[in-house]
Amino acid sequence: MKLHKHLTIAFLFCLLFASVRAQEPAPTGQVLDKIVAKVDNYILLESDIQKTYLEALSQRQQGAEPPTRCQVFESLMINKLMVAKAEIDSVMVTDAEVQLQTEQRFSMVLQQFGGDESTLVEAYGKTADQLKSEIQEVIREQLIVQRMRTRITEGLTVSPAEVRDFFYSIPTDSLPFFSAEVTVGQIVKKPEVNEQTKEAVYNQLKQFKADILAGNADFADLARQYSEDPGSAVNGGDLGFSSKGQMVPEYETAALGLRQGEISDPVESDFGFHMIQLLEKKGTTYNTRHILIIPKATEADIVKSERFLDSLKTEIQAGKIDFAKAAKENSDDRNTSDNGGFFTDPATSSNRLTLRTLEDPVLYFTLDSMEVGNITEPIRFEDPREGTKVRILYYKAKYPAHRANLEDDYEKLKAATLRKKEDELLETWFLTAKEDIFIDLDPTYDRCNALTEK
Repeated sequence: MKLHKHLTIAFLFCLLFASVRAQEPAPTGQVLDKIVAKVDNYILLESDIQKTYLEALSQRQQGAEPPTRCQVFESLMINKLMVAKAEIDSVMVTDAEVQLQTEQRFSMVLQQFGGDESTLVEAYGKTADQLKSEIQEVIREQLIVQRMRTRITEGLTVSPAEVRDFFYSIPTDSLPFFSAEVTVGQIVKKPEVNEQTKEAVYNQLKQFKADILAGNADFADLARQYSEDPGSAVNGGDLGFSSKGQMVPEYETAALGLRQGEISDPVESDFGFHMIQLLEKKGTTYNTRHILIIPKATEADIVKSERFLDSLKTEIQAGKIDFAKAAKENSDDRNTSDNGGFFTDPATSSNRLTLRTLEDPVLYFTLDSMEVGNITEPIRFEDPREGTKVRILYYKAKYPAHRANLEDDYEKLKAATLRKKEDELLETWFLTAKEDIFIDLDPTYDRCNALTEK
């Protein structure tokens, strides 16, 4: 078996099953834990293999060949190799990125338990902080592996002819069976906070600055107590060194206009209001800390957004504007607006996705009560970082379960063709990269011949 088949498994496990580990209670059954591989400063545990193996079995599609434990072992070790090589090559992810995705993932987990932390703790046998810590480490590895893979395979494309060749190379009886799928769109409005609320936040930060300058308060203490940036608040607001272009323009302009040690007046960005202190400049990088306070929408602000979406829904249903056009022009959700408001499968970029791909349980249950072609009334929902938002959902289409074919599944097959092409490129990279990394395997896994060309 060629190594590139394992690379696909490795990438998919990192994207799919690692996130599942953070969202579902651990499988039952005792595992005698031990270290089975060391990859530079990173370790792989027997329990990691056991969990991922069981999850791979439960998540595999009907008719698909189940993975072997050796494939799971190799896939997880490849992830560790990519993380170790990323450290050598200075491919990094920021704490802020990891923290943001951790909060979003934890919020989705919490929603599955009705928002009740005590029920969640009982199910997992761990505190919320312990769960967040586990999710954070999984997400950090996932982001680094994604970034490394993107860097190595940048610029690769596939033609329609390559997609057809790939499809016809698969024996008919081996074609995957796809579950029922849906196409769903949304238009999201983030309520515009009224000026009085913004002014109150601005004045609060101005008072913080005055207290610090008068020696009556400490910047780091205020950040820990009041800042709403979870990634930096625990560090007294310290964001570490940033390169030009890394921060939002409003933040960077204010930070670079300061002298070392100077504190800015409150600065507004898409994230809220920042009070910034420049700690140090070093070449083209700069180190800052900040206190972020996010103005909260009032009930009146939220109702105003609901009325706007209700009017927009009426125009769409009357045929005055197409849903996709309305989403592009009006939706505040950047992840879907550029795609006409439609959710996409992250693995294939297709608008057709299984209900399981919709990680938000609220979406799942809303669709379950809708008819195809319908648009909901405005619905409130909570964004883990930005608070209450409002959206309308459009249930455009539903597709029955079926065996893969070119007409219905071109985007999925295109993505699979591209992955195969990427894996062939990565095969050479892996065989070279492993020579730069210290790897020590437990003898029980010698039979797997991991990371050898087969």
